[in-house]
Amino acid sequence: MDVKLLQGVMYFALIIFLTIVLYGYIFHLYRSEKRGERDYEKYGKMALDDELTSKPVEPIEEENKKES
Repeated sequence: MDVKLLQGVMYFALIIFLTIVLYGYIFHLYRSEKRGERDYEKYGKMALDDELTSKPVEPIEEENKKES
């Protein structure tokens, strides 16, 4: 096999793999939002409301309960 052909095949395989990972991640986000596990819309609002005095997206007590 020629080196350039091998590089082309490996590049194509990498692109296919990364595409599958991307769609898997999108599916995970969609499914967890539909189940009600997380509301990712709140995280999107963090970029607009980025002040030190802003209230946290999730309460701190909730995080401590999940770890225990």
